[in-house]
Amino acid sequence: MTKMLFASPDGPPLDTTTANDLLGEAWGAEAELVVVPVERLANGFLDLSTRIAGEVIQKFTNYRMRLAFVGDIAARVEASRSLRDFVYESNKGGQVWFLNDRAALEARLAAEG
Repeated sequence: MTKMLFASPDGPPLDTTTANDLLGEAWGAEAELVVVPVERLANGFLDLSTRIAGEVIQKFTNYRMRLAFVGDIAARVEASRSLRDFVYESNKGGQVWFLNDRAALEARLAAEG
């Protein structure tokens, strides 16, 4: 069973600075996967030109901490081909996922075995 840390939806917006705090919290909890509600993403996070998403994800990847963003971003994905491609490629792997809800997260984890 994967040990998860569920980030509070009302915590500070996730960006390159607060990512370190969240990583520290995850290490302290001995989590393998950090689940972040999309409400927690900083302004510009899903705008790939800001590089916020890439830098945050890189921090988590460097420390081998898996990351799942949970919530509805369909409108944003539909409006941006680059974001759509990014989400698609992320979801093909095992390190970073963008999922609609907790049920999708649980199904994804169950599929891993």
